[in-house]
Amino acid sequence: MGAATPGGRRARRDGAAGALLLAALLVAAAAAAGGQIDEEVARAVFPGAEAVGLVTGEPPAAPVYRDGRLAGYVFRTDDVLPIPAYSGKPVAMAVGIDLAGRITGVRILHHEEPILVVGVTPEHLRRFIGQYAGLNVRQRVQIGGFRPGFVHLDGLTGATITAMVMNASIMRAARRVAESRGIVEPSGGAGTTAGSAAAAGEPLWVESWRRRRPEIAVLGAGLAVLVWILLFEDWLARRPRILRPLRRLYLVWTLAFVGWIALGQLSIVNVLTFVHALMGEFRWETFLVDPALFILWSFVALVLILWGRGVYCGWLCPFGAAQELIQQGAQALRLPQLELPSVVHERLWALKYVIAVGLFGLSLQSVGEAVRYAEVEPFKTVFSLHFQRGWPFVAWALALLAASAVNRKFFCKYLCPLGAALAIPARLKIFDWLRRRRECGRPCQICANECEVRAIRATGEINPNECHYCLDCQITYWDDRRCPPLVERRLRRERAARRARGVAVAPPARRAGRPQPGR
Repeated sequence: MGAATPGGRRARRDGAAGALLLAALLVAAAAAAGGQIDEEVARAVFPGAEAVGLVTGEPPAAPVYRDGRLAGYVFRTDDVLPIPAYSGKPVAMAVGIDLAGRITGVRILHHEEPILVVGVTPEHLRRFIGQYAGLNVRQRVQIGGFRPGFVHLDGLTGATITAMVMNASIMRAARRVAESRGIVEPSGGAGTTAGSAAAAGEPLWVESWRRRRPEIAVLGAGLAVLVWILLFEDWLARRPRILRPLRRLYLVWTLAFVGWIALGQLSIVNVLTFVHALMGEFRWETFLVDPALFILWSFVALVLILWGRGVYCGWLCPFGAAQELIQQGAQALRLPQLELPSVVHERLWALKYVIAVGLFGLSLQSVGEAVRYAEVEPFKTVFSLHFQRGWPFVAWALALLAASAVNRKFFCKYLCPLGAALAIPARLKIFDWLRRRRECGRPCQICANECEVRAIRATGEINPNECHYCLDCQITYWDDRRCPPLVERRLRRERAARRARGVAVAPPARRAGRPQPGR
């Protein structure tokens, strides 16, 4: 064969350059469509795959080949349908579907969900996503519970909302890819828990609110009762035989229903999520997806302005309710109560603010790390996971509950970062509902000595940043046998009544209601 001619060499160079340009364009197109699916990930979600093509099309997906033929597609849910989860960001998952519309596998690639960072074990996650293999994209899926016509899947304990978001992301994205590739027909079918409306793109929060209508009704009724208590607190404080059992019953409702049934325990993690949403891309859907938390936070925002933070800390916090009920039981058993010296108590007050600021600063660097350190709150252990986790978390929660038996609401007073965070906007409170008299603190110290969370200063003022709105001081305020000014007025009335009846009245040997010495 003769030597290659200059024209032939030039043609080969031009052909190679064209091939390189075409490859670069394909890679660029794949990157624009969402990036190439890693072959290891693709084979994990599509067992038996021999080759994986580039991510192309709308919605973006990569073809999978077996025996030289197209066998299905793999895709990332956050590329196809990025549904914000509880963290405000989608859970990124790889999903495979075959040409019959069956899901071949699911793998979690990345997430920033607080409950998944610390709380749900990798084994539980693998078990949850493993349930999707073999499901058809035409099927309707129900997470937890039973509903006719739906495929039932087990949820994630303590992560119901996150499980719902993951389910919607998997099923809706899979159906969208299947429709775009002609695997299944028109989008009017059902791909997830809300039937055809969900497949057509109904917001996930609408489905969540529909499913939890009974809980929403009970929660709304409970909040209405609390508003009634707050509006008529003077009338109730004059009738402690009504107020005290009513308050105890409400604390039981808060602990059982808000904490364990509705999973409505608020957390500093909620605050960090909200602040980061304001700093980034804020979406109402992120917060609407959990109706109990959304309703509670909306209610708390209202009462912070009208009554201060004490209404939540004293009435609606499930962990606070647990501590208070334990302390009431301890008092009934006559367990000794341990109070810290004033100088120590006042220094420890600041600790919860230090924790709150530290968590916020850490969240600016890494939300995931902040969530880990937010485990200073035992809320997830007690309510979301029902104590079903590692022994250090359980021991911490039990230690705090035990401390509350001998020191009222120990965690709330000294360690709770949520209480510290709520104290900041509570300074905007526009009403002072708790009544005081000019004698309070000068010289009377009865309420200050009786306040077990020590929120009343020696000078008589109530510290709104520490008050838990238990109304005990208001009961004393209206009690004419304990409040010195009222005691004096009652005695004057009684003496005047006896004089009117002609009964001799001896002057009192000493003043009634003599104030107790301060702390």
